[in-house]
Amino acid sequence: MIQKNKIMKKTYTLVLSGIICCASSFAQTSEKSEKKAPNSWHQMDKTESGFNGISLNKAYDFIKTKNLKSKRITVAVIDSGIDTLHEDLKPVLWVNSKEIPGNGKDDDKNGYIDDVHGWNFIGGKDGRNVKEDSYEGARVYHKLKLVWEGKEVNADSLKPADKKSYSTYEKAKEKIVGEVNEAEIGFLKNMMPGLKKGDSVLVKELGKEEYNGNDLKDFVTTDPNAKKTKGFILSISKANNSYEISNKQLLDEMEGQLRKGESATTPPTEYRKDIVKDDESNINDRFYGNNDIMASTPFHGTHCSGIIGAARNNEKGVDGIADNVRIMMVRAVPDGDEHDKDIANAIRYAVDNGARIISMSFGKDFSPEKRWVDDAFRYAEKKGVLLVHAAGNDAKNIDSADNFPNPVFEDGKGRAGNVITVGASGDETNGGLTAAFSNYGKKEVDVFAPGVSIYSTIPGGTTYGNASGTSMACPVVAGIAALVLEYYPTLTAQQLKSIIEKSAIVAKTDVNIPGTSDKINLAELSRTGAVANAYEAIKMAAAMTITTPKTTLQKKKAK
Repeated sequence: MIQKNKIMKKTYTLVLSGIICCASSFAQTSEKSEKKAPNSWHQMDKTESGFNGISLNKAYDFIKTKNLKSKRITVAVIDSGIDTLHEDLKPVLWVNSKEIPGNGKDDDKNGYIDDVHGWNFIGGKDGRNVKEDSYEGARVYHKLKLVWEGKEVNADSLKPADKKSYSTYEKAKEKIVGEVNEAEIGFLKNMMPGLKKGDSVLVKELGKEEYNGNDLKDFVTTDPNAKKTKGFILSISKANNSYEISNKQLLDEMEGQLRKGESATTPPTEYRKDIVKDDESNINDRFYGNNDIMASTPFHGTHCSGIIGAARNNEKGVDGIADNVRIMMVRAVPDGDEHDKDIANAIRYAVDNGARIISMSFGKDFSPEKRWVDDAFRYAEKKGVLLVHAAGNDAKNIDSADNFPNPVFEDGKGRAGNVITVGASGDETNGGLTAAFSNYGKKEVDVFAPGVSIYSTIPGGTTYGNASGTSMACPVVAGIAALVLEYYPTLTAQQLKSIIEKSAIVAKTDVNIPGTSDKINLAELSRTGAVANAYEAIKMAAAMTITTPKTTLQKKKAK
């Protein structure tokens, strides 16, 4: 992402100061050749290939030796949307068999009309969809500003509820007002017109509305603005070790940063309210949205879905991790911060419609209605559903820094036992074992998984490319969980979480603290000090099901 303090639903971690450094002269990228990890390095085995992947082929070889048959598992992906026409995803889309497509009726009486492949909680009944949205910090700041601005406050004398409100206001004010760099915002404002002019020229010359660094590497243009835009995009691509960043993604990110700058003085636009038209203050008002799960923002969700379950062995594009899954898309994540109500309802929708695993590559710094999300976490745990959540891309310690959603219940009554929080690992060829952008935490990050230059499906029907982020590490773990559950379906969510964590490969050497060159043991950055591994996980599942009586497993699942 462009801003350095944003969230994991943005695929790329682009530090704003670095952009300014390279963009001030629109520096051209070097053509120096660098050693690169191959496509699908994240699925490889370290011993056999030298790459720090999840040993997926060894996992499948082990499954063959056991003569196991798989049970189909539904994995819900709460995200920005999915390309329902993609050649590698069409065969694995979840289908609501009780719903008759396109008849405009709620055939299965679940409250959602024509939810054939999932549901869109950020859409309107008129067919419009929320694309961009504001940041939660800005929403919180301007709401509480009306309560606290200009008042002399003695926090120690406040009632508990007021004390919490005031503390949140102070945090939001610091985040929205204190962290805004007017010089950077001014630079972006000055830079955007030229970038847009160059982009419009490149769109015409390339003959496509959306293009990326790969399209520009050997492309020659004589237009001055187009040259500058080309140089800028290639510089950003090089800095992120990925030439899959598109013109639209980059410009959208920059527009988002400008919106954030404006929010310091101007209340954010209520994008969602104008389109969705539900009662956002009422969590029981649940039957809103529409069935357009593709919408206009499917990049992120398409990429995450392909990592989990792109059709295997079809000689197309990529192979997903799990071989017998169905992907249910629940659209709840805009270009901006998601709303707590939508996330809570997305989780409940996924659980009620049969998902056993939910992949959640999103997050934010504030959660004003956390109790709603906590209740959804509890509901999922009661129903035996595993939640896999991306740790975030801010290179921060989330043991101490706010990061939502998280498994710690706001009411102080413990934490959810069905949640895995995932940091992003890499390889020696792309920056080392810990991704430079990844959040970490000895208490709050459970395990790391590959999340740098991950090759997967992207919108376009037959299109594939790389992306980086804990957003990618999260579906890697969700894919491993799905694979294990396919072949050992009696495992509970807690057992599945335990297997993935205990079977992860412990790092043998010190690693970089993300965002620094300082070295430390990975056990200081996560609970396990380890990277998830499919082969070790499936072996451990086999051992557990042999040593644990089936009746015991069933009793635990029933609870």
